Amino acid sequence: MTKPRVFVTRAIPERGLALVRDFCVADVWTDELPPPREMVLERVKGVDGILALLTDAMDSTVMDAAGSQLQVISNYAVGFDNVDVTEATRRGIPVGNTPGVLTDTTADLAFALLMAAARRVVEGDKFTRAGRWKTWSPTLLLGQDVFGATLGLIGFGRIGRAVARRARGFDMRVLYCDPFVAAADPCAAEVGAQAVDLDTLLRESDFVSLHTPLNAETHHLIGSDAMVKMKPTAVLVNTSRGPVVDPDALYTALKEGQIGYAALDVTEPEPLPPDSPLLTLENIVIVPHIASASVATRGRMAQMAAENLIAGLKGERLPHCVNPEVYG
Repeated sequence: MTKPRVFVTRAIPERGLALVRDFCVADVWTDELPPPREMVLERVKGVDGILALLTDAMDSTVMDAAGSQLQVISNYAVGFDNVDVTEATRRGIPVGNTPGVLTDTTADLAFALLMAAARRVVEGDKFTRAGRWKTWSPTLLLGQDVFGATLGLIGFGRIGRAVARRARGFDMRVLYCDPFVAAADPCAAEVGAQAVDLDTLLRESDFVSLHTPLNAETHHLIGSDAMVKMKPTAVLVNTSRGPVVDPDALYTALKEGQIGYAALDVTEPEPLPPDSPLLTLENIVIVPHIASASVATRGRMAQMAAENLIAGLKGERLPHCVNPEVYG
């Protein structure tokens, strides 16, 4: 039997890539940077499946370039805002993602960023490396306490709930705002989290952590109007999607002391250009989208993405499908 042809837009961990290569004739883009748009359109011609990353737009133009034989698009991520799911559904193409597996790994990093910002860890490291540490000082790099503070979670899905569980160990008061989660949610009761409106959360939280998907409603959800409501000592943490935060408004808020600190795993744009004003600030920590970057988690994501791809090529239901209506 002739093996199906697929395009893999970047080399993923071998745990998944080996499965793909065993079942398919796989064209793998091996450069560190994503394939240019014109290269994607060229390499998808005639393929039966695509395994894509968040950096790769999977829209109608790509689907047209692939051709009518395209059977499946598998996304190596939980989020899928890079895929035109409506268009894929119209064409009967199932779209896969990798949910659940990175929940705790991402929650770990969100809390690590929260603590690094609160206690000014990155500033302290830079201070030491620059040879500026001369003696112990009562006022050197004073930060914010985490224990007993109020944590506001915007989005109370899997990752938000996992962060709330970690907050229990620090005796934090936990607030959450999520239109899709009931105030009487059992998990909220389990972790002692309280449902509030967005204004209350922004006004009362010492730490605001974002765990919402990116869509029309959440684009620049945290802009100047939101940040002016926050405490001047508040810490903003974003491990969701970069465009949930307006970068220009964030720069102004940090520069003018409207909020105290920010800690970002994701940015707009991504990556930040070297001349971004945000990079001139001391009261911000930025890491390069590494929330899921553990060996175990990235390997499991690769396996799940491969399993979705192969199931679609076999004509079977994807184990993790974001548009199950294609099977209707």
